Amino acid sequence: MTKQILRDAAITHRECIMPPYNKFIGTDGFEAIYLFSETFSGTNIYVPSPRTIFKECIERRIVDNYNGSNIKKLACKYGFSERFIRGLLLSAGKL
Repeated sequence: MTKQILRDAAITHRECIMPPYNKFIGTDGFEAIYLFSETFSGTNIYVPSPRTIFKECIERRIVDNYNGSNIKKLACKYGFSERFIRGLLLSAGKL
């Protein structure tokens, strides 16, 4: 999955970005560094992969882009199996 795909999904579904990483959307430079420091100062942190942070955004994007016959295309684009895509669509009531 490309950085651009993650960015597009995050912009479309900002509310789905897992906390505390959602605090950093829309910030840059000093602002982002300051917010990161303020949020995690004095702690040991684990930073998950971008795919994990934006997982729910990507899943919503997949559901939004389903047209009734593009499961294989969605699976290739987002790097998931067709089985996963079908399960996601089924749970979203699209199948």
